[in-house]
Amino acid sequence: MAGIDKNLRWAGIVLLLAILLPFIPGVSDYRIFQLTLVLVYAIALLGLNVLTGYNGQFSLGHGAFYAVGAYVAAIMMDKWGMPYYATVPAAAVVCLVVGFLFGLPALRLEGHYLALATFALALAVPQMLKHKSIEYWTGGVQGIVIIKPDPPFGLPLSQDQWLYLFTLFVLAILFLCAWNLLRGRTGRALVAIRDHHMAADTMGINTALYKSLTFGVSAMYTGVAGALGAIAIQFVAPDSFTILLSISLLVGVVIGGLASIPGAIFGALFIVYTPNIASDISKAAPWAIYGIFLIVFMYLMPTGIWGGLRKLAAMIRARRNAS
Repeated sequence: MAGIDKNLRWAGIVLLLAILLPFIPGVSDYRIFQLTLVLVYAIALLGLNVLTGYNGQFSLGHGAFYAVGAYVAAIMMDKWGMPYYATVPAAAVVCLVVGFLFGLPALRLEGHYLALATFALALAVPQMLKHKSIEYWTGGVQGIVIIKPDPPFGLPLSQDQWLYLFTLFVLAILFLCAWNLLRGRTGRALVAIRDHHMAADTMGINTALYKSLTFGVSAMYTGVAGALGAIAIQFVAPDSFTILLSISLLVGVVIGGLASIPGAIFGALFIVYTPNIASDISKAAPWAIYGIFLIVFMYLMPTGIWGGLRKLAAMIRARRNAS
């Protein structure tokens, strides 16, 4: 109980600092927009980490669920005039159903076969969004432009400040839900399935149901991120959701730390800021610099940033106890 209370206390401090962050003098709306994207990607990475880190199912197709969530939000706002906050739960429900249905046939696939199936999904969805039969809804190759929401109740905030706080609120709720889910019986069942599938079956765990639901919940988180990302960027188009997005999400999960909830934040910081830093270092070969960053991170912190920080904290505690 003492450990849980300590974690909650630290989480409260971090949340308070995050709330105050956009109001620091000198922080421009563009920087706030970047921070909003960090929060958006953190939600998506947490969803993918539930699937890959905790349940051991490898996915290269979560960019497809991100695209579905983004288009649900864009269509509801553009075609039906729905308020932005109503699109987020709608995107969650749609992606939960889509992810669960995709997870059912995926039960027969393991390892690299599942990776190939999800890879095919990531390739197919952007092409499907361009199809003429649904062009009225999706805008085809031109995409959909949406309007960034104004702060409610006449609050003295910019649009970017309000959207940052709204995204932070959604992130906090989803992180709390994931923490409760993964620290309890369900989380132990997911890890048991990941570590030893046959032993989990022997213990009476319904592995088929857990794996399908995990796929659904993972897609739900990613769909919520897609909806929030669409609202922040104010534009969706099929070419915005290429296979590179799915690969970037997987990179973020590994860099942040597999099977770690806080690792999603560090992974999101990496995938938002590292491409910009690489471009500043070399305009001619930014992806080469990006690759070097990946190699360095994996060499120095093979368990991800969060795993590296935990190892460093353990070393500091050991030295203090020794002295």
